[in-house]
Order: sequence, then structure tokens, then C-alpha cells
Amino acid sequence: MSDSIAHNAQNQEFTTLRKGHQAELAYSFPADGVIDFTHTFVDEGLRGQGVADELARAGLAFAKDKNLKVKTSCTFMAGFVKRHDAEYADMLA
Repeated sequence: MSDSIAHNAQNQEFTTLRKGHQAELAYSFPADGVIDFTHTFVDEGLRGQGVADELARAGLAFAKDKNLKVKTSCTFMAGFVKRHDAEYADMLA
């Protein structure tokens, strides 16, 4: 996980704050052993810098470490997993 990505388990989100701009990846646990990535937000000042990809990788690394199956209600996360199918396909719920 990138040093600049923080995991806030209580709020169920991964966040980063860079140069006064925030980005986040929210998740929930809809069932035992399943994590659902529900929302990604990247402030305009951080867009186009790969920040959403960093958040996605951090969230998916967490899911893999905890042996969780993955749902992607968030359209960005669905697209990210699809683009990196070889790496993440076996994690999908």
C-alpha cells in the first residue's frame, strides 16, 4: 500500500490528502467474507495523476490480505478490476 494512502476501518474507507486535495475509496461488507467497493472520489486537483488507481490497489490489497471476495458497485472499481482482470479476476464474488 502506498505510504500516502490511509485506511480508516471505522469509516470503511481508504483516503489520501495531497496538496490540500482529498481522494477516497469507500467500501462496505454486505456479507461475511465479501467487501463491496461502493464509491470512489478524487478531488479535481488530483485527477489525472493515478490517485484513483492507487486507492484501488490499496483496497484490493486489503481484500486479498483479508481473503475477502470482491464486489464492485462503484463503476470506477468495476472498470479497474476489468482492466486488470488477470490480477484480480479470482477475487470477484
